[in-house]
Formats: sequence, C-alpha cells, structure tokens
Amino acid sequence: MTKILLYSSLLVLGLFGSQFLVGIGEDWIKLGTMFCLSFIMIHVGYEFEIDKSQPKQYVWDYIVAGTAATFPWLFCAGYFVWVIGMDSWKDALLIARFSSPTSAGVLFSMLAVAGLSVTWVFRKARILAIFDDLDTILLMIPLKIMMVGMKWQLVIIIFIILVQLWLAWRYLHAWYLPIRWPWVMLYASLITGISEALYLISKQIDDVVPVHLEVLLPAFVLGCMLKRPMGHDPHIDDAREGHLEGLEDPREQRVAMIVTAIFMVLVGLSMPVITSENGKWSALLGHVVLITVLSNIGKMFPLICYRKEAAVRERLALSISMFPRGEVGAGVLVISMSYGLIGTAISVATLSLALNLLLTGVFIAIVKKLLEEKP
Repeated sequence: MTKILLYSSLLVLGLFGSQFLVGIGEDWIKLGTMFCLSFIMIHVGYEFEIDKSQPKQYVWDYIVAGTAATFPWLFCAGYFVWVIGMDSWKDALLIARFSSPTSAGVLFSMLAVAGLSVTWVFRKARILAIFDDLDTILLMIPLKIMMVGMKWQLVIIIFIILVQLWLAWRYLHAWYLPIRWPWVMLYASLITGISEALYLISKQIDDVVPVHLEVLLPAFVLGCMLKRPMGHDPHIDDAREGHLEGLEDPREQRVAMIVTAIFMVLVGLSMPVITSENGKWSALLGHVVLITVLSNIGKMFPLICYRKEAAVRERLALSISMFPRGEVGAGVLVISMSYGLIGTAISVATLSLALNLLLTGVFIAIVKKLLEEKP
C-alpha cells in the first residue's frame, strides 16, 4: 500500500501543479510523458503473451473491451447533450471519448505494486486495457473525420496502425534485443522522437490534421516483439538463451519505479486548466460526480462476462480495475480543445478525469481487498 499511496500522491501533486503552471514547459511535459509511457509500455508488451494457435479466444476479449469502452462514451455523450445542454452530438461524442480508455500505464504500475501481477485479474486487465486503448485510438480517426472531413493523413495513420498490429502478431517475442534499462530508455527515446518528428513534419504540411501517432501502441508492439521463451516468467532470467537479461535485478526495479513515479507526476501536469462558467462550482461539481459515476458504471461490463473463467468477486475486481483513466483520455481532451471546443462539458470532463486519477489508489485497494477475500 505504501507504493500505491506514493503514486497516488504524485498524481495529486501533478494535478495541482497543472492548475498553476499554465503554459510553462508544456512541450517538455508532453515529451516526458510520452517517454515514460513508452518505457512502461515496452515492459508491458514484453510481459504480454497470447496463444497464437487460438486467436479466436481474443476476439471475445476485444468485444468485451470495446463494449466496456463504448458504454461510458455513449453515457457521457448523452449526458453532455441532454443534461448539460450541448447542441452538437458531433462535439459531444468527441469530448465524451475521454471516458473510454483505461490508463494502461497507470493501471499496470498500480496493480504491480499492489502485488497482483500473478492474478487472473491482472492478466485479463492487461489484455482488456490494451484493447480498449487501441479501440479509442482507432475510433479517434472517424471522430476526426466528423470534425474536419476525410484527409490523407488519416489514411496514413490507419495504415501505420495496421502494420504495427501485424508486426506484433507476426514477430511475437522473436527479436533478439537487450532489455536492460539503458536499452529500454534508448528504445523509448527513439519511439518518442520519431513520433514527435512525424507530427511536427506533417504539421508543417497541414496544421489542421497532422499525423499524430500515440506512443502507446508502437512501444507496446516493440515490447511484444522482444524475444523471450514462450510460457516462461518474463521476470526470470533465462540463462540458457543468454540474449535477454532478467528484469528481477534490483537496479531494474528501482529504475522502473523511478520512471513510473515521474510518469504519475507528468500525467497530472498534463491535465487542462479547470474552470467554472459564471462561478457555479457547486453545479459543476455535481455534473462531475454524475459523469464519473456514469462512466464507471459503463466500465462494469466485464462483470457479466467471463462467468466460466472466474468467480463473481474476480469479475467485479476486474471491472473496478478498469476504472483508472489517464494519458489517453487526457489526449482526447487536448484534441477536443484543438478544435476550439470549450465550455462546461470540457471542464466537467477534465474534472472527472482528474477525480478518477485521484481515486486510482482507492480502486486498486478495493481490487486487492476483493482478491484477498476467500470465496
């Protein structure tokens, strides 16, 4: 619990800082967040394992993840239109997408420090969180088309995403590359640099729809491609192979913890400024609570799934573990504001995202408690 409290405190620190450091070091905060997320997701991909002989079983996982991402999205979009009074479904659907993706980086880090990395919940959450983040990244393309029309840049993004998914499947744990932390930092730096360079170059060509690739997917794909013996614990050094050092080294763990701690602060610092129209904070906070409850109810869909795989308390723990939001949701809000969308809905979405961040430690503590109870 000590690490959970530490990470939660760092999130809060970053969130408060974001309200006072407006316009200060935004580019560096963005780059730092991308780098840390890349570092974390490379390790997540390295630990990721699927049975390529039975791909159909993952179709259901994608359906569950997609549904658990769609319900919060539609609930929040409807609330923005019918309760808050937005007059455009197009704008509401774009803003409401903030509620869909689970924060993979935050979730995996918190579950790991809670000692839950060997549980069914962790293994299943790892698949669902990746899938619902991927679902959000893919769905942002038609949402952007709704905002600016069909552009050639969006075709390029779709092509690059499909190529990455094919590489992850074709070369799953097949590349002989070192995995010690200096190398992982190099990989993360290259992914961040290439992603940002592609964005800046395409922005010079067309600043309305630049080619913007989230680092989450390429970093995860690279991790998936790093070689390790199938079925082996990725944290245990395989001396027979000799090409990959283990991740159980205390130095590796310390570096991973430091990177994750920095990531928590930077995610908080990435939050937009919170404002209230006409100073009506009580009404605004009421909307925030209701939106947060609605979005998390939508995330409860896994509770009614996987009945043959897990008991109800494990399915409930899985659903709650999907509550944390973070960097991808914040990215959706940044994209929304880039199209000139402002007002109560943006403020409510930002505060709801922040509230979910603040409650991450509570969510993980509940998950841990559920899994500790005897059936």
